[in-house]
Amino acid sequence: MAQTTQISAQLTPAAKAFIRRICRFAAGPEAGFQLKVAPGGCFGFATAFDLVVKPDAGDFVWEYEGLRIILGSESRKFLDGATLDFVETLSHTGFVVRTKGAAPAACTPLAKLVSIKSLVQGQFSQNRGVSHGAGC
Repeated sequence: MAQTTQISAQLTPAAKAFIRRICRFAAGPEAGFQLKVAPGGCFGFATAFDLVVKPDAGDFVWEYEGLRIILGSESRKFLDGATLDFVETLSHTGFVVRTKGAAPAACTPLAKLVSIKSLVQGQFSQNRGVSHGAGC
């Protein structure tokens, strides 16, 4: 069973608008926007998202200004204290996780990237390290 949680993260207006736009397609009272976050990518974190019918056992449900965001335990740790933005530029379209004191954006070496496939399939584990492959 999923737990409702509060974290000290913020969503920018662009991130809220994107999540609301996607959530219009959600069906059912337990449905939500699932967000997965892992180290990697050119902004320090790789992200993946999906609409899910209900949270998996062990997931956390973060309710933020009427949005139902489903996070795994590791994603929850990475977002705590961060700001989640959604950007659409020529070089990047997607979520950007901004943390206090983070270094300027620079691509992470290939050895530190998390493949989007492993992120979506939940194969990333802080304890096991990362899977090699292309980032978001």
